[in-house]
Amino acid sequence: MRIVALAGGIGGARFLRGLKDVVAPGDEITVIGNTGDDIHLFGLKVCPDLDTVMYTLGGGIHEEQGWGRAEESFAVKDELTAYGVGPSWFGLGDKDFATHIVRTQMLGAGYPLSAVTEALCDRWQPGVRLLPMSDDRVETHVKITTGDTSGSAAGSGTRAIHFQEYWVKLHASVDAEAIIPVGADTAKPAPGVLEAIAAADVILFPPSNPVVSIGTILAVPGIREAVAKASAPVVGLSPIIGGAPVRGMADKVLAAVGVEATAAAVALHYGADLIDGWLVDEADAEAVTEVAASGIPCRAIPLLMSDPAATAAMARAALELAEQVRA
Repeated sequence: MRIVALAGGIGGARFLRGLKDVVAPGDEITVIGNTGDDIHLFGLKVCPDLDTVMYTLGGGIHEEQGWGRAEESFAVKDELTAYGVGPSWFGLGDKDFATHIVRTQMLGAGYPLSAVTEALCDRWQPGVRLLPMSDDRVETHVKITTGDTSGSAAGSGTRAIHFQEYWVKLHASVDAEAIIPVGADTAKPAPGVLEAIAAADVILFPPSNPVVSIGTILAVPGIREAVAKASAPVVGLSPIIGGAPVRGMADKVLAAVGVEATAAAVALHYGADLIDGWLVDEADAEAVTEVAASGIPCRAIPLLMSDPAATAAMARAALELAEQVRA
């Protein structure tokens, strides 16, 4: 079986680990990773979502954080701070720096991001084929208003900031007014992306952020269309449980696109033209009828990734629902 998953962030990476635990020998998993979170820091190209998938599946992730390397140190960051070089709010560890140095060197030598990602995965052996959504530069920006709306004071008024600044520095403490995937409209899918979608037997939307992770992937011209017309069933899992994101601040970016932070609303945001099945948590069982009424078969199961067994059960349920809607 050929499985394609669109993924970004911690939730997506952890779900993929559960998916690996339940697939049969010989099954192939292709992950199309979000690159809208990518940022240039200290002269280096940093790809947080690609790296989180790679480290998680390759056994190098900091399990408690869900991001960064295990047993990490921050000597380089401390030295940069001593020189007054920022930003200080984004913590790159010493081991992590090595990944970004290799990536930046290869990109500078002319290799596309897809080839660089493949080379990095040669070391980590994640057990999946990890593809960036695009080799082109795409960066998610967030429109916010802060302080004096006249804009007369430094740092005040309406402005667009990089998603990482909004998420990591500001902790989504101000309302997001718009989400702008800068460069997505002119980007092209990375080599292998459209082919993987067309050849898939199952397509999965893990419980990743539907706006700035999966939504950004779908914003690359050709990808949403390929998923919509694919012969494979498309099954998604809600990142919202009981009216709140399982982790992170997805409710803030959902509000920016006019979507309520509910399991049913996220399903309807994707729409019956895109997804063929939807899983919600048992706490949101009342959403099953609403989602089904829109033409999307829906089931309620435990969706907290509390341990490997629970995560594997979620992945198994997604594959089972895919088989049901296929029939």
